[in-house]
Amino acid sequence: MISSERREIICKENPDLCLTRQCKLLKISRSSICYTPVGFDQATLDLMHEIDWTFTKHPFFGSCQIAASLPQSGFSTGRHRVRRLMGIMGFQAIYKGPNTSKNHRRHMFWPYMLRKLAITRPNQVWCSDISYIPVKNGLLYLVAIMDWATRKVWSWRLSNTLDANFCPAAWEEAIAKYGTPEIMKTDQRSQYTGADWIKTLTEAEIKISWRCLAISIATRTGASGVILWSVIIGLLFSVICTKPL
Repeated sequence: MISSERREIICKENPDLCLTRQCKLLKISRSSICYTPVGFDQATLDLMHEIDWTFTKHPFFGSCQIAASLPQSGFSTGRHRVRRLMGIMGFQAIYKGPNTSKNHRRHMFWPYMLRKLAITRPNQVWCSDISYIPVKNGLLYLVAIMDWATRKVWSWRLSNTLDANFCPAAWEEAIAKYGTPEIMKTDQRSQYTGADWIKTLTEAEIKISWRCLAISIATRTGASGVILWSVIIGLLFSVICTKPL
């Protein structure tokens, strides 16, 4: 039985059992029965409103930075009070926490398969990536499916959100028009690690290659070179995503 249910059993008007004895039998604090919560005064509400406004503008600010910026708006308080009020409002600074690159034990991992691989023919290796296109009132997200050897874009899709639906749609169009590759190379963003994307590739018996490392390949001229996989499709994005539409 949780503490809130035990508190409901308490009867303050019981003539046979005092309040202290009831609390002891139910293993709850007597002060939790007698205490009446006190609301926030107007000054605290004004401070919380200013913290809310500052955090909305700068979601990467922690309690120290918010406390340092409050005097600019006419407020003065310590960071410990700011931290307590942020906890009450459910605010937490957005930052890179520890161990964010560790793989989850339940998630399948595919190795990097392009090391020392000579990519010399179409449909041997495809790659895909996501970028954004600035428009007048915001951003549109672009996914492209490209053949590594020919540098041709087989399909693409635009979306105003970063959900995973537009990536499988671009993939299905590409394989319907140009067949299937032997290897599909992507990074490990959520759109490419989701169940829909992985299921589509595994059902077509396509090898999946992850892990963004430098690779050695033979270029079409016969010379060896070391490039990053993202450079190939990054050149496309650098051309079409630099100027707002």
